[in-house]
Amino acid sequence: MDKELGQKRAVQYLYPPADPFDQRMLDVGGGHSVYVEQCGNPHGQPVIVLHGGPGGGCSPAMRRYFDPNVYRVILFDQRGCGRSRPHASVENNTTWDLVADIELIRDTLELGPTVVFGGSWGATLALIYAISHPEAVRALVLRGVFLMTEAELDWFYGGGAGLFWPETWARFTDLIPEDERGDMIAAYHRRLFSGDIRMETRFARAWSAWENALASVHSSGHGGEAPGDYARAFARLENHYFTHRGFLDCDEWILKNAGRIADIPGTIVQGRYDMICPPVRAWRLAKAWPTADLRMIRNAGHALSEPGISAELVRAMDELAQ
Repeated sequence: MDKELGQKRAVQYLYPPADPFDQRMLDVGGGHSVYVEQCGNPHGQPVIVLHGGPGGGCSPAMRRYFDPNVYRVILFDQRGCGRSRPHASVENNTTWDLVADIELIRDTLELGPTVVFGGSWGATLALIYAISHPEAVRALVLRGVFLMTEAELDWFYGGGAGLFWPETWARFTDLIPEDERGDMIAAYHRRLFSGDIRMETRFARAWSAWENALASVHSSGHGGEAPGDYARAFARLENHYFTHRGFLDCDEWILKNAGRIADIPGTIVQGRYDMICPPVRAWRLAKAWPTADLRMIRNAGHALSEPGISAELVRAMDELAQ
């Protein structure tokens, strides 16, 4: 399907964009201020939206998955990206800092139990937050599940996905000397944190292009060239978190702690042909989480904008509103 046609089809499922009724910069400590916005119904059911990456930032399009008459929608740019400051900073920037930021946002906005909505890394963070603060979460709605495991990192940065996209993988790996290609995360880390802005930006664009190229089931294998500032924040933050394995103290941490969310209802929307986050992780999560409803979307990849994924996410939020 033509990409533009796919995007047009996706729009029919979405709510009209809601303008924010509140925008602020929130000092979260450690030298960071994060951008927070609210839209929809100020007295509605609260839902916190967690963007992907890490480093992706939120966008106005993310407001459109929620009935603005029902939901009080809270979006924020996580540390170091989007409108948050300092830009592209990895100092005092860990998973546990982000979990604390969500708690601070909830306290500042005086939110009760909240729906948490997240995709890709946003799904990871939503799960870690819910495991850490199950009393604060009314429900989870997740898309494109990523569990921050060695197997997933090896799939995407160790050549697994490259078996399906060899020409795209070659563009990503050819920038690195052959003797460093055994650990692409480490090889890119040396360049993304070189201190040379031109080098960092060049390799950030290559890092971002590899991921963007595989996001849609209709991809041609070309991810385009992201703006330098965006790419640098996105790539540095992703690489920083992946280098530290999400700051979790063991592999498979989420699955090992899934019992803590056993009573939280959840919906998992997963593209059957997701090349970035293979569906087996969503399936394993659903097996470990008895209250979760796994909805596998055929003819869909990873992107939030895939028509089938957009439709199912809107449906899930409408069901929660009843």
